[in-house]
Amino acid sequence: MTSSIAALHVAKKQLGLDDDTYRAKLARITGKSSAKDMSEPERQAVLSVLRNEGFSLSTASGRHGSRRKLTGKYAPKLQALWIAGFNLGVIDDREDSAMIAFIRRQTGVDDTRFLHHADDARRAIEGLKAWLHREAGVDWSDKKSLPPYAAAHGYRIAQAQWRMFGGAAADFWSVVKDILDEDRATRDLSAHQWITVMNYFGERIRSSREATP
Repeated sequence: MTSSIAALHVAKKQLGLDDDTYRAKLARITGKSSAKDMSEPERQAVLSVLRNEGFSLSTASGRHGSRRKLTGKYAPKLQALWIAGFNLGVIDDREDSAMIAFIRRQTGVDDTRFLHHADDARRAIEGLKAWLHREAGVDWSDKKSLPPYAAAHGYRIAQAQWRMFGGAAADFWSVVKDILDEDRATRDLSAHQWITVMNYFGERIRSSREATP
């Protein structure tokens, strides 16, 4: 068994995926429901999605070293925005070290655990949001007339990703339901569900860019 197949099996267990859910996820990402039938780049694409969903085995991809869990009040929000930038194709390096370098440039603070003041955090957060708006067209506007689901960061980012594909607005929700394998009509998705959608779209964006000469 190759190391990438072994890593996928570990990821399946770590994320608590049953066989049907795991195989459906593989098929959505690569069109193949078995890791043994995939090429190595396809397995790495699946591992990338699973890492974004919480898989953290440091040796799984063969590229990532051991990673220290970031701490601090503002770390989760900053990490979420950083990974969103990666999934939008705006940020090339998804690693925490690259994010910390960005925070240092914005605030002069060397780590999220030292990011105590709201003004410093706001500079980093708003700097990231401005970057995603400028480079990927993410709409952060705060309109009172928006329905509740449209205020979610996941929705705003997924919409920007969908526009990158040139997707028709009328098809957005049907594609989201297919990704989540959901038949229900609700649009009030959880943060975890939006992460799944953003990761899927992110793989498409990166794959299309890699295929461009």
